Amino acid sequence: MRIDKLVVGPVDNNVFLIRCKNTGAAVIIDAANEHELLLEVSRATGVSQVFTTHGHWDHIQAVEAMRDAGIDIGIPTQDASMLPAYDFTLSNDDLLSVGDLRLRTMHTPGHTPGSTCFHLVGHPVLFSGDTLFPGGPGNTNFEGSSFDQIIGSIDRRLLTLPAETLVFPGHGLDTTIGTERPHLDDWVARGW
Repeated sequence: MRIDKLVVGPVDNNVFLIRCKNTGAAVIIDAANEHELLLEVSRATGVSQVFTTHGHWDHIQAVEAMRDAGIDIGIPTQDASMLPAYDFTLSNDDLLSVGDLRLRTMHTPGHTPGSTCFHLVGHPVLFSGDTLFPGGPGNTNFEGSSFDQIIGSIDRRLLTLPAETLVFPGHGLDTTIGTERPHLDDWVARGW
């Protein structure tokens, strides 16, 4: 596999390009912004689908242009109304193919009702969207957000992954599950 990170837009969103080296299949996680760049990369690598972690504006700015170019857009079912258009919805525990690679969806509500992470099956890699960052959970000051819910999602879904699992968030630097796991009680105590 090959994973590339592109940082785009006014709030430095991470866009991830995942490619299967055996088959050449490629997908993007979060068509956040700078559609010209994402379309250029998509044409060069054969991207056929975009998997969206959640429906907040900063993660979907390039969706319409990508869709107009014939790339299928997937969005978590609970956030589907946040997109002007999409091609398919994502549910918990879906198994998505990228050539020989498989991404398993993990519904992790809290940042939004539909927030979804993608775990690369058989590899210690997690794309966490805005659910988990270095130093804690994503922002829960939005309508439809819930701090208790995001903490539950992180505790029961994400922190159960192996410690060496690399976490690639929707903004900023990468981390690991092992780095973040010891701090859950601190996040609960501070309330964010």
